[in-house]
Amino acid sequence: MDNNVSDARERSGGRLAILDIDPYLKPYAVDLNLRMRNYERMKARLLGDDHASLSSYANGHLYFGFHRERGGWVYREWAPNAEAVRLCGDFNGWNRLSHPLKGKGEGVWELFVEGEPPHGSKVRVVIDAGGEVFERIPLYAKRVVQNPESLAFDGQIWLPPQEFRWTDGGFRRDGAASLLIYEAHVGMAGEKEGVSSYKEFKDFMLPRVEELGYNAIQLMAIMEHPYYGSFGYQVSNFFAASSRFGEPEDLKALIDDAHGRGIVVLLDLVHSHAARNEVEGLARFDGTVYQFFHSGARGEHPQWGSKLFNYGSPGVVHFLLSNLKFWLEEYHFDGFRFDGVTSMLYMDHALGGVFDNYKKYFSMNTDAEAVAYLQLATELCKETRPDCLLIAEDMSGMPGMCLPIRDGGLGFDYRLGMGVPDFWIKYLKERRDEDWHMGTLWHELTQRRPKEKVVGYCESHDQALVGDKTIMFWLADQEMYWHMSKDSQSPAIDRAMALHKMIRLVTCTCAGEGYLNFMGNEFGHPEWIDFPRPGNGNSYRYARRQWSLAANGLLRYSCLEDFDKAMTRLVGENRLNWEPSRLVLCHEDGKALVYRKGDFVFCFNFHPVEDFTVSVPAPDETWEMVLHSSWPEFGGYRPHDCVFLKDEDGCKLASIDRRSAMVFRASQRAGGGAGV
Repeated sequence: MDNNVSDARERSGGRLAILDIDPYLKPYAVDLNLRMRNYERMKARLLGDDHASLSSYANGHLYFGFHRERGGWVYREWAPNAEAVRLCGDFNGWNRLSHPLKGKGEGVWELFVEGEPPHGSKVRVVIDAGGEVFERIPLYAKRVVQNPESLAFDGQIWLPPQEFRWTDGGFRRDGAASLLIYEAHVGMAGEKEGVSSYKEFKDFMLPRVEELGYNAIQLMAIMEHPYYGSFGYQVSNFFAASSRFGEPEDLKALIDDAHGRGIVVLLDLVHSHAARNEVEGLARFDGTVYQFFHSGARGEHPQWGSKLFNYGSPGVVHFLLSNLKFWLEEYHFDGFRFDGVTSMLYMDHALGGVFDNYKKYFSMNTDAEAVAYLQLATELCKETRPDCLLIAEDMSGMPGMCLPIRDGGLGFDYRLGMGVPDFWIKYLKERRDEDWHMGTLWHELTQRRPKEKVVGYCESHDQALVGDKTIMFWLADQEMYWHMSKDSQSPAIDRAMALHKMIRLVTCTCAGEGYLNFMGNEFGHPEWIDFPRPGNGNSYRYARRQWSLAANGLLRYSCLEDFDKAMTRLVGENRLNWEPSRLVLCHEDGKALVYRKGDFVFCFNFHPVEDFTVSVPAPDETWEMVLHSSWPEFGGYRPHDCVFLKDEDGCKLASIDRRSAMVFRASQRAGGGAGV
């Protein structure tokens, strides 16, 4: 049993803290204790008597694959079902017989070769099993490349003569800073119609992210994937950084430069499933389905067409835990956004399910092995990098997802607030502005599980994909193609810009203890994401970002971008995500919402026609307006020298223009709050 877990239970008389944090869980105390016993049993099974910690156990990447050794180089592979294993490549003229590996027992195979390793050599491993002879790419290959003519994939021996020289020594995430995440895809980060590189991202995007005020980037599609259009979510080679964007050292240089700018780098991690590809993937690597995945229907994802890991297998867990440690240590990633966690948690992958009562979290449908794996994964990450950041993509709201393991939780730091973008899209599609309900809006933005942190967002890459629409496109539709010039007049664009700014500000400041934005959405990027495919003539036209729209200064996109900068600066400099949002006013007829965060008062008027007056009962010299969504630089008409009126009692009055938001700051704590 983990000492921290057992100590915590002893201090609480054997009771898990999660039961006191959320009293509605008390009827499920037996289930939660079973959760902890499953975790403890799996951990004990993995560590046995040989390992003191998960970190000392999860070192598969340091043993398997290609490594320098005294006098030569070694290649080790894990193939339990194999009868013979051989290595071939251009280093030996693709001779499938000349370099056999020796069996070491327990499915481990080893080859030692004298001399300097053939860095860059393309290789495959040849496996004899069950009467078949087939080729695969080494499981722990750090680089996998595709032949542009045949489109076939090969591994590469990647052992450069000189190791990459990091300059980020001592970089650590500031856990007290407001978390502002810029979600990005390296390949589509350029304006050219093609695939952008790690180097281009480092040189162009990192200065941009820094200027925009985001302090973290979340990189998608880094783990090697054979199909570009999968957005990186059909991973084939778990230890290889995608070669489409450049060499491993280029990715390291990107991360090193980001750290020099104070930017945290998160990996969009896929451990929820794997591509079904065999030659360049994990499927039937040693001739069996069950080496990595469940056999039969349980091993197939019915919606994604991918393979599902067997989290109850020690060999699989060792592979996946080693993968986590590899990305943290080899590439200096600062944490992970775990993709597809909801799919992992439930046997039916929550397809079509609605989590409307607690029973659905604790039933035969819950995959106890996956829950235990996630607990082990978060524990390992914190052992390896105590400051690492862990985010779960879970739409089900599994209790304890973001509570410490010792309290009965799964150990993540944040969950993604996936209900918020769904709420915004539903409102924009189905309701007129004048029918928006302020109480519902406040509830949707502020509901949380107690003591569990959330990353709020109004749109991510999901809402930008072809077949859907971004918020700006829902608001403006085709008017964006004709009236985004600063010289053009359009009521539709005025409305779209006003609500775009308000939606982002209220979401950023209310929907979580962190905030996320997908690249380009900060300025209302006008077009969807559609990767090259036969249906669009294999075009890259929509697999890029048109930064020039915001940069040329002639279009209103620059106004939206400038507002985003002001918003992130306000939140970041004042660490506002950590301040609780305290409701002051929710006025349904006036469509007004006023709330306070520390010394800041946020006033919103969503009404499409009428202004709304708010009084700020504080001394004249202590309050100032620090942000107005309708200032001219943000595409509005409100001058900066806004003068407060006074009522008969001497209270300051401020009129909130229709479809606008204002933020006030008290230079010193004043009694009372905002009111009407």
